[in-house]
Amino acid sequence: MAGLVPAIHVLLYATQHRTQKFMDIKVKDSNGATLNEGDSVTVIKDLKVKGSSTVLKRGTMIRNIHLTGNEGEIEGRTDKVKGLVLKTEFLKKA
Repeated sequence: MAGLVPAIHVLLYATQHRTQKFMDIKVKDSNGATLNEGDSVTVIKDLKVKGSSTVLKRGTMIRNIHLTGNEGEIEGRTDKVKGLVLKTEFLKKA
């Protein structure tokens, strides 16, 4: 630990702690397949995006997903919308 800048040490600890926290959660898609950090998923139903007039059409691919602290939600982005939080019941693993 000697020689580490305190801010970097905190960042490293937070990253390791966050990764361990997500490893304990089992996130599953609508078909029961396990989703992992960085997977790609497909939308199975047209979804209206809250706060926008945009609709995510069925078959839209969301790449490189991020797991949240909630088993029923993932974070992702599309070409049209950035910073989406989606319920896993409307997704299937690609």
